[in-house]
Amino acid sequence: MKQIINFKLNGRRETIEVAPHEILLELLRNRLGVKSPKCGCDRGDCGTCTVMIDGRTVRSCLVLAIEVDGAEIMTLEGLMSDGELTPLQKSFLEHNSFQCGFCASGMILSSAELLAKNPKPSTQEIKEALSGNLCRCTGYSPIIEAIEDHTNGEKRHG
Repeated sequence: MKQIINFKLNGRRETIEVAPHEILLELLRNRLGVKSPKCGCDRGDCGTCTVMIDGRTVRSCLVLAIEVDGAEIMTLEGLMSDGELTPLQKSFLEHNSFQCGFCASGMILSSAELLAKNPKPSTQEIKEALSGNLCRCTGYSPIIEAIEDHTNGEKRHG
């Protein structure tokens, strides 16, 4: 039996009918056209489907769509303000942090969550915050450097 849910997606109110077995990742990508969360492993291991629900990162492949009724969801698309990249996103670009970009959404959202809680994390804290996100291309160094430079203010962007 389908159910109507209401939630906020990247600041916009959504009302949609969902099946009890429909996962959030499928709802976002296939029905709402949000393409930043991707299906990598379908088990919550890789982090490519990461979204924020009420300010906390979660793996959208592990969340039933019905569970987000009344929640606020933010994807990478919602992180920007008026189409402008955040200083954190600019730091990632400046460091060429991504090659294929498949992991970018999860890495950036996980970093944003960390920095909201801890504006000056140590390298070890950054590594721990990103530990649920796999990257097959970069070896993580440019990703960690981008976060460190951003938090140290060395490469601050407007």
